[in-house]
Amino acid sequence: ELVESYDDHFSKELNQVKLHEGQNIIASEMRNILQSSKLIKKRAEHLYNNHVEVGIIKDKVQEYYSLRCVPQVLGPVYETLKNVEKVLVNEVNSVNDNPIIDKENIDVFHGGNFHGDYVSLEMDKLKIVITKLTMLVERQLNYIYNNKLNEKFPPFANLGVVGLDLGLQAAQFTATSTTAECQTLSNPMYIHSIPNNGDNQDIVSMGTNAALMTKKVIENSFQVLAINYLSLLQVIDFMGFNDKLSETGKDIYNKLRAIVPKIIKDEPLYHHIENIKQYLIQNQPNILK
Repeated sequence: ELVESYDDHFSKELNQVKLHEGQNIIASEMRNILQSSKLIKKRAEHLYNNHVEVGIIKDKVQEYYSLRCVPQVLGPVYETLKNVEKVLVNEVNSVNDNPIIDKENIDVFHGGNFHGDYVSLEMDKLKIVITKLTMLVERQLNYIYNNKLNEKFPPFANLGVVGLDLGLQAAQFTATSTTAECQTLSNPMYIHSIPNNGDNQDIVSMGTNAALMTKKVIENSFQVLAINYLSLLQVIDFMGFNDKLSETGKDIYNKLRAIVPKIIKDEPLYHHIENIKQYLIQNQPNILK
């Protein structure tokens, strides 16, 4: 909405020719959210039906990947989340004992139901896609901050005096370093195994390590999302787009502006970021349809 994007990259026509459930669900959600927006441009109205007299068209025909490829990036994220939920629900409702006692047939079965490979693999998948989501958000954040890219917003969402005040550039350092940490943590644990117990446990899942690393990646993702939201609020105010946003956009703007003020002069940002982070954690929608 803020970049007054064209509508075709999340259109039904474009996405339906890719046969991935996640991509089409994400595109559909975007259409539902943006249908009430006064900022999204229809491609036909702006390019195809107009007589262009200028020598150079300054409007980007295709936006940067971080804007244009959202369905394709978040589609696999959605599908992975859905599958992870299925596997974990199956796991917590399973019997993981060893041995397994068959009371009815008076028998005992020795095996490996304790083995955590299902959890380990799903945790690795989950942290990989959450890291990819975080990378997408970080790139969108960079687009907001870099006025040479967006050519419409002040550098670093700075609503103060450029050159005197820093805007939110310090927050970008946090976002990029946090994203980098996620990338490092996303190396898989599932393929790591150190034999122990006299080589009785000669191939293990490392599922606990995978889960703990995934927990950290998820926490990090909320940090980067919070910084992105803080920046979006600033840019909305700069552009005066409050009344042009979609109904969803207005709702999010109003709720977040109620807990964080407009930042004009330099001040510590960590408590604003934390307030948004906690709001996001406590108000997560159920996206797994």
